[in-house]
Amino acid sequence: MKENKKQCLTIGGQAVLEGVMMRGRKSMAIAVRDEGGNIRLETKRLKEPNSLWHKIPVIRGVLSFVSTMVCGIETLMRSAEVFGESEPSKFEKWLAEKFKINIMSAVIAVSMLLGIGLAVALFILLPAFLTDMFFWLLDVPRTGNEVWYSLTSGAFKILVLIGYLAAVSLIKDIRRTFMYHGAEHKTIACYESGLELTAENASRCSKHHDRCGTTFLFYVIFVSVLVFIAVQALFTVSVVENYFLQVLIRILITPLVAGLAYELLKFLAKHDLAILRPLKWPGLALQRLTTKEPTPDMLEVAIAAFKAVLEMENDDAIAEVKFKVHKKFSEVYAEAKGILSAAGIHEAAEADWIFVHALKVSRGKLNQVKAISPEDYDKIIALARKRAEGQPLQYVLGETEFCGYKIKVTKDVFIPRPDTESVAEKAWSLLSRENSALDLCTGSGCIAIAVQKRSGCKMWASDASPAALEVARQNAEANGADITFVESDMFAEITGRFDLIVCNPPYIKSSEIEKLDSDVKDCEPRIALDGGEDGLRFYRIIADQARHFLNPGGWLVLEIGERQAEQVEAIFAEYNEYKDTAIYNDLSGNERIFTARFIG
Repeated sequence: MKENKKQCLTIGGQAVLEGVMMRGRKSMAIAVRDEGGNIRLETKRLKEPNSLWHKIPVIRGVLSFVSTMVCGIETLMRSAEVFGESEPSKFEKWLAEKFKINIMSAVIAVSMLLGIGLAVALFILLPAFLTDMFFWLLDVPRTGNEVWYSLTSGAFKILVLIGYLAAVSLIKDIRRTFMYHGAEHKTIACYESGLELTAENASRCSKHHDRCGTTFLFYVIFVSVLVFIAVQALFTVSVVENYFLQVLIRILITPLVAGLAYELLKFLAKHDLAILRPLKWPGLALQRLTTKEPTPDMLEVAIAAFKAVLEMENDDAIAEVKFKVHKKFSEVYAEAKGILSAAGIHEAAEADWIFVHALKVSRGKLNQVKAISPEDYDKIIALARKRAEGQPLQYVLGETEFCGYKIKVTKDVFIPRPDTESVAEKAWSLLSRENSALDLCTGSGCIAIAVQKRSGCKMWASDASPAALEVARQNAEANGADITFVESDMFAEITGRFDLIVCNPPYIKSSEIEKLDSDVKDCEPRIALDGGEDGLRFYRIIADQARHFLNPGGWLVLEIGERQAEQVEAIFAEYNEYKDTAIYNDLSGNERIFTARFIG
């Protein structure tokens, strides 16, 4: 009879909550799909089982069984930490503080005890009781029928196992776990078949596998029947007559049964003789209950875990990785503030706005946030580091608010300041829906957007920078503002007349730009800052040319810098066409706004 000895991997696996654990001789990996749809991976180096005990048949099976049970519970708990992330309860914190109890270790210990207790109850106590009842109902003596008694007990064990697996498979979460179990098998089968590890290839592979834990359970029942028959033959008095004695013996021989079942599983997994296939069939049949057809995204998770283990098995230099888990808000906030403080940035508001931007919540609700996801943590720390490098906060966030509108900002535009809101407010107060207006040097388009939205007027906006105009267009579209944009160096490409011209021109003296804060002079467009030798260059251009683009009775509304009010008034006083000039303060009490009326 020709034997086909199969390739047998040293990598096995286990389904966990929304994921898969794969384990080799030297490493293991857990891959979990979190609630955000991302695959998170954790890997760990294992000590190779090189002791003498791990080389002795049967004993090595017992050791493997215990190790697998402990590892299985640990990985289930670990996957639960990722998928159902939450902060420890007050009770858990109290246990940790008062009694120095590691809650995870306690859960693992309790889970093992409960698991052992459930196994004893379902597969030792209950079958023994059912077998006794069966023989009693048939009025068949147990003494003299020990072999039939053991076979009947084994049959009840299988029925209990099938009933248990069928019942738990009706639970939605368990059914999903069984789907991940199928993904684990398909992934291993895909690799053993020599196919490229892709979800598409794995989906075509079998979801049943010779080395499955479900098959192992069947072999445990099968071997327990044989071992109990052998033990029964050693006694002069029938063990089956005493219920408690037979239960005790079954418990005591469980390690031996597990060890023998392990050896049987290992042997049958390596060989594919036709004569041995009947022994494999029941275990494979049982797998129909514990392995369900996985979805492609489940296969991706299983493949991620398998590849991680395969790489670590072949390369001892690959380092372990830990799951990125939720962090406490207070810890992340302190870390972000520490990064800012180290760079000399001590305003608490800066950290607040970083969190508001990353978490998409209002500043008033930050105190309600308890935990930060790994993705949000990465965003927050990256933003804090960019700010610490000297980039203005608005450029770091890529946006700011102006008059209640969200404005995108890039390094191509000047950052809108709160002081300029007073300029926009003055402009829209002079307009109605029937009027037309022009925003010169529009930059990000913030003034044009606020004026058009609040007044409903027909709005034009111009700038000499094509890059700035593109940002302004995006902002207008995002805020639903109806604005016509024109690329123009001041009035060069402007046509028509308007009822109002508003402008926040560059007004910093050329010689003073180098004295500005580094986050202004080094980051913001120089074209938006440099107002010429005395800072008044653009006011002269506006005074000279605006009269050709204003309707009679139209208004000029200009932002001015500190101590520029008298100088700007003097410039416009040279032109008889401008009357009713006035200076207005911003909300900080600084002279900020110049207005003049064109009389034609």
